[in-house]
Amino acid sequence: MQADESKLRIDKWLWAARFFKTRALASEAVKGGKVEINGQKPKPSKTMQIGDTLRITQVHRKVEIKLLVLSDRRGSAEQALGLYELVKEELLQRKPTGDMALVGYRERGAGRPTKRDRRKIDSLDYS
Repeated sequence: MQADESKLRIDKWLWAARFFKTRALASEAVKGGKVEINGQKPKPSKTMQIGDTLRITQVHRKVEIKLLVLSDRRGSAEQALGLYELVKEELLQRKPTGDMALVGYRERGAGRPTKRDRRKIDSLDYS
C-alpha cells in the first residue's frame, strides 16, 4: 500500500484517499484553490510528505487532515481511512431556518385564490 518513494504528488494521493472520484477532478480542485497543504495553495504536481496538513474544501464539507501514509493505489474506503487522520470536519449543508420549516405554507390570502375563493368570486353578481 505504501509508495516506493517518500514523496508523492498531491493529486495522486487525493485520488487514492478517495476525496475525489478521478485524478482529473483532484487535479482541478488543486488548481482551483480548493486544497491547501501546510497553509499554502499548491500545484497538482506538488509532492507531499508524511506529517503534512491538508485542508480540503468540497461541495458538502471542509476537512482538515494530517497525512499518515503515502499511497498511489486506490483501495477500499476502509484502506483510504488509514491514509490520514481527521483533525477537523465542517459540514456545509444548510440548516433550515424557521421560515423554511414549512416550505409549502403560505399566509391565508397570499398568492393565488383557492378553489373555494374562486367559487365565491364566480358567485358574485356584477350587474
